[in-house]
Amino acid sequence: MLDFTNKTVIITGASRGIGEASAHYFSDLNANVVLAARSKNKIEEIANKLGKNALAIECDVADPSQVNDLMMKSSKAFGTIDVLINNAGIIDPIQRIEHSDPVAWGQLIDINLKGLYYGIRYALPIMKSNHGGTILNVGSGAATTALSGWAHYCSSKAAVHHLTACLHIEEVKNGIRALTLSPGTVATDMQKSIAKSGINRVSEIPWEEHIDPLWPAMALAWMTTSEADDWLGQTVSLRDEKIREKIGIK
Repeated sequence: MLDFTNKTVIITGASRGIGEASAHYFSDLNANVVLAARSKNKIEEIANKLGKNALAIECDVADPSQVNDLMMKSSKAFGTIDVLINNAGIIDPIQRIEHSDPVAWGQLIDINLKGLYYGIRYALPIMKSNHGGTILNVGSGAATTALSGWAHYCSSKAAVHHLTACLHIEEVKNGIRALTLSPGTVATDMQKSIAKSGINRVSEIPWEEHIDPLWPAMALAWMTTSEADDWLGQTVSLRDEKIREKIGIK
């Protein structure tokens, strides 16, 4: 059993799905958990259930000043930032390029890519002052697979995977561990939106074939350990049965 006693884990997009499951999972492993999301009431409700070692901070990751504030408040509350999980992301509106809304396209990039960069940018000084840390970016199989109606999402996730690799090259010697998680299709509200769109083959996947959000949470915890060091700067895919075996997922 992993033990995160006296370790601080920040999770963006913590109000639902993978983020919420991860908050519960890391809390069960004794971590100090910082839940960040735009849904203030929801993350406060979750934090209250988790107890005194959980902190809810309202944050729109598309706003760099709010992300910087998130890092400052987290560090002040718990002393360190040991793990940052950049999980916040959106896929709507799902549209073919010819019908896409340029403003909505840009907003997705602001959240899925720039928001992730802001997290890295403002966590790094704090982590490095404490001799290192782990930054985990939630990517997607869409990073390497082109899908109709998902041009914005595919592009943002491809950039996320490359950003992780760049971060690794720059900071591994400074004790910063950087990895991407490609969770596969997960039973979350995002998948409900995808199914409703009916645009590509992912929308046709039966609900029972999507994995439980607990699996990515377990994977993220495992990725903070030295057992995942062979994947530094790279992508851990939950589609890989050998990876699942290492994590303890059956």
